[in-house]
Amino acid sequence: MRHLRLLTHVVEVARTGSIRRAAELLNLTPSAMNRRIQDLEAEIGTPLFERRPRGVKLTTAGEMFVRYARSQIADAERMRSQVEDLRGLRRGPIQIACSQALALDFLALRVAAFQKKHPKVVFDLKVMDHERALAALAAYDVDLALVHRPAMWPSLRVIASLPQRLVVITRSDHPLAAKKMLRLSDCVDYPAALPDRTLSGRQILDEVTTRRDLRLNMLAESNSFEMLRGLVFRCDMISFQIEIGAPTGNLGMGLVGRPIDTRDVPTADLVLCQLRGRTLPVAAATFAEILMKSLSEMRAGT
Repeated sequence: MRHLRLLTHVVEVARTGSIRRAAELLNLTPSAMNRRIQDLEAEIGTPLFERRPRGVKLTTAGEMFVRYARSQIADAERMRSQVEDLRGLRRGPIQIACSQALALDFLALRVAAFQKKHPKVVFDLKVMDHERALAALAAYDVDLALVHRPAMWPSLRVIASLPQRLVVITRSDHPLAAKKMLRLSDCVDYPAALPDRTLSGRQILDEVTTRRDLRLNMLAESNSFEMLRGLVFRCDMISFQIEIGAPTGNLGMGLVGRPIDTRDVPTADLVLCQLRGRTLPVAAATFAEILMKSLSEMRAGT
């Protein structure tokens, strides 16, 4: 598959913005890399890159060609996966972008169960906010994205979804822990550690508090759920997360989760999606079916 090697070269130059840097990463000399790109441009009949004093930038034709190249590389990986599947290998890798809330329990548990049956499969799991996750999906950097409240692009195909309530995380000895269900107004008087604005839970909170003219007593914010839980535990603050990452009840570390009434904060979907029109590699497609079944069972309450 020599043509795939050239496609990989073009994609790497586009990713790094530098012929020299791409050549170093692919163990080529810059002159050899540049010559191959020039030969391809001559064959196509138009420049793919605009040469600048410091690096290169894709032309419009180059952007089209890179999309084509990524699609071809992904199809080749799928074919290789299918061949290996026939030989009983199923190595993967299965590449997934997911929200932080999925990392600790939901996704890790299903990866563990899958690898018991298919021990040779390798997973590449990227924890990202929903915007970066969808960008990775569109760039063929991942096979699947499992994210909360994503923007729906025409290029996305939703294969499963699960409504999610917002949950308040508190210490077990906090006054709010005594209630089974919370109103958002219950939370305004307590010091809060909030997710930062790249995270969907914070975006929902900002929308709701602005509309209802409420003000949370924010003393800290972070893009790390682990940090937020540490602040809840060490500083006796409250924080917020979707329920798949903070189910109602004991969360460990002396922390508990309490759902917010949906009259105050409506549910928003956790979405499993892939790129529309893309046929997934065998291992990724098999794991996607497991995720779809799990989300369907959770939706049904089983």
